[in-house]
Amino acid sequence: MTTPLTVPVARTIVLNALHQVVPDEDLTVLGDDRPFRSELELDSLDFLSFVENLSAATGIRIDESDYDAVTSVASCVSFLTARGAAL
Repeated sequence: MTTPLTVPVARTIVLNALHQVVPDEDLTVLGDDRPFRSELELDSLDFLSFVENLSAATGIRIDESDYDAVTSVASCVSFLTARGAAL
């Protein structure tokens, strides 16, 4: 039996995945709706690492066509919970 991914759990996973890419950044000041690529100055490789971390943590495949749906903490949480991830 699987358990759907809740909003608080998804948010924690997103922040942990970001923290793995930018461990020295204070993510508490990052607004949920702010585009983190520009806010955290993530280059393409950093963003790809983030997506891979997110996918590994949730088991959800994130294709390049999904990248526009994972641009902020809030959009990532929505994307993950909509996909019905189970942990």
